[in-house]
Amino acid sequence: MQLNENITKLEQNYLFAEIAMRVRHYKEAHPEKEMLSLGINDVTRPLAPAVSEAMAEAAHEMRDAARFHGYGDVQGELFLRQAICGYYRALKVSIEPEDVFVSDGAKSDLANLCDLFAPQSTVLLPNPVYPVFYDTSVMAGRRILFSRGTKENGFLPMPDDHIHTDLIYLCSPNNPTGAVYTRAQLQAWVEYAHAHHACIIYDAAYEAYIRNAALPRSIFEIAGAETCAIEINSLSKMAGFTGVRCSWVIVPRALTAEGQSLHKLWMRRQTTKYNGTSYIVQRGAAAAFSPEGQRQVRRDVQYYMENADLIRTALHRSGVFTTGGEHAPYVWMECPYHMRSWDCFALLLRHYGIVSSPGVGFGEQGEGWLRFSSFGSREVIEKAAHLLTAMDWDQLALFA
Repeated sequence: MQLNENITKLEQNYLFAEIAMRVRHYKEAHPEKEMLSLGINDVTRPLAPAVSEAMAEAAHEMRDAARFHGYGDVQGELFLRQAICGYYRALKVSIEPEDVFVSDGAKSDLANLCDLFAPQSTVLLPNPVYPVFYDTSVMAGRRILFSRGTKENGFLPMPDDHIHTDLIYLCSPNNPTGAVYTRAQLQAWVEYAHAHHACIIYDAAYEAYIRNAALPRSIFEIAGAETCAIEINSLSKMAGFTGVRCSWVIVPRALTAEGQSLHKLWMRRQTTKYNGTSYIVQRGAAAAFSPEGQRQVRRDVQYYMENADLIRTALHRSGVFTTGGEHAPYVWMECPYHMRSWDCFALLLRHYGIVSSPGVGFGEQGEGWLRFSSFGSREVIEKAAHLLTAMDWDQLALFA
């Protein structure tokens, strides 16, 4: 028996598993302490009524032999792919149902896309960024380079023509920093990808949180992207599907590599390794894209963004520097007094019961930063915001 040696190169614990373990140990030692979780990457609002009603109706269909659904279209049911294309039309982006592949989550899609590209491919990753970008690249044996996000560049690294890469991962709005690329910045990345014959893997999982209509919500709003980019999106944070699971990948038929259609290769991969997303889930997903479904899920997005405003305002009042929280559900805070991420995490947990996400878990460029999530309940967010507003960082730093 021989292992894939690349998987042994990963950190022992995935970031959020490590956070959960540390919080659990603290709660066991201090059962009287109230925990206020601003570190969760999960939603707390229930499914929209339009979604749950559509899923219930679909489940009833499955009781009727005449309306029972077994294996479906591996690419996704046409009614859902058409609904997704309609969603993009509202963004003035023309996507055809043939280019859309429905799946069970953006994390899975990010990992599975590794199947399309050679193990010796060079990957350019933003740093800091969602850990799955890095972990899946390590497991695939890629050579990894970083485009470094910093306070000075607004955590929006730009291409360097002196660096050659085969694959480019972009996340906008960024998890964890909340930074959002402008059209001009994305145009520069598309031109860079063309110049280097590279493919952009674009994670748009948080695009529904962008509040400025001038900011792009899809890579395909950018001229030339259809011949150099693949886009991943998900209903997890847009419509509360974290426990339901539904995502999509757009692989344009115009996208080729070495004379091969990546669309055809992805179709071949999916037909071998995936049997399609649940019919019941797809009915719920289609309902989320209906006019009433969109009204309902947008209310939940607004709820989370109001939470982000509360967190951001509280941190500003306590005198710390933040980014994000304006067009993303994450607030990115610079740790005062040059504290390290895990040290600051421990202080907030120990003294206030506030759970955050250490920035270093998203890459070395995140050292000295914390991520706060707005996905908690309003009650939890308000309690935490009250504590954060009154926080004496001078006094707290003495315990670092």
